[in-house]
Amino acid sequence: MFDRKTVKGFCFGIATAAGVTSALYAGLAGAQPFQPHMDAALSALSTARQQLEVATPNKGGHRERAISLVNAAIEQVQAGIAYAD
Repeated sequence: MFDRKTVKGFCFGIATAAGVTSALYAGLAGAQPFQPHMDAALSALSTARQQLEVATPNKGGHRERAISLVNAAIEQVQAGIAYAD
């Protein structure tokens, strides 16, 4: 259904969003009123979740686990945005 290039791009987006979230969680990112990178991460994670939800479910539980991890990352990004406000 998806070629390797699409999957690699998707994984890169997830990794980028996770990196931003990890930096915030670790206290490496300062609180700022306008956070374009956090907003971009939230958008990328939302897109990732949408794509995972429409993917075929026969992935040995990995799709469901990925959805769970993306949901957790979304929660962390939202918490970071709320903290900075």
